[in-house]
Amino acid sequence: MYSQIDSNKRKTRILIAIFLAFIISIGILFERMGYGYGAIVTAVLFSSVTSIISYYHSDKIALRSTGAKEITATDDPYIYRMVENLCITAGMPMPKVHIIDSPALNAFATGRDPEHASIAVTTGIVAALENEELEGVIAHELSHVKNYDIRVMTIVVIMVGAIAIISDLFFRIRLFGGSQNDNRSNGGGQLGAVLAIVGVVLLILSPIIAELIKLAVSRKREYLADASGALLTRYPEGLARALEKISASPEPLKTANAATAHLFISNPFKGRKAKSLFSTHPPLADRIAKLRGMA
Repeated sequence: MYSQIDSNKRKTRILIAIFLAFIISIGILFERMGYGYGAIVTAVLFSSVTSIISYYHSDKIALRSTGAKEITATDDPYIYRMVENLCITAGMPMPKVHIIDSPALNAFATGRDPEHASIAVTTGIVAALENEELEGVIAHELSHVKNYDIRVMTIVVIMVGAIAIISDLFFRIRLFGGSQNDNRSNGGGQLGAVLAIVGVVLLILSPIIAELIKLAVSRKREYLADASGALLTRYPEGLARALEKISASPEPLKTANAATAHLFISNPFKGRKAKSLFSTHPPLADRIAKLRGMA
């Protein structure tokens, strides 16, 4: 379990380092093509401001959009006490606990840090899972909070947004007027032409590359939460069995949407699952195999 945790943290850091290198390369290319660094700074600042605003309010939006209702120990002592006991074990503050009235088997956690966190489970998952299985699911979600996954993904979203803005600026500049290099090098040498072609291709592909890196980070955080949750309960089999039941359930979560899908323990869309590279979640079969391989 410890090796799985270390491996996923290390891979996340590597992916973010690659992302930063990619943004720097885009910036250098943009400058070499004669557009200067002003557009890069503008893109990063704009993306940062919008993402930080979202960072402080995304939990409320996610909970409201999924129809989650906050509960107390009086409303549902079984769920509330289970969350409370796991928080004591993990040494973290008690999050707000919510229930989603849906037959779907799913759960999610949100919040910018352990002091401002919420966890939500569906009525379907509470009814379908045994005690140890539900503990595994809740431990997984609490691990997302303890590992600051919302903060990590906010940083990644800032970088994705910056690349999208840079790409958009490039095409607007090309549409409404060329760069200084364009004006200086009309008919002037093959190097300028090759650089321009490479720049265009890279800037066309850059939003797709950025999205793939974002999804890769998201999947690594899922593996990390699985391993951290298993360490918290000391029983990987509980979460493995829970994921098997979630995989077998055909019920989609109707209140989920593309903006909140990555928060859930499993892809909430079921019948319209995103595949392979464009999935926010690793394959459930792979997650189950990794959990059963922990010792």
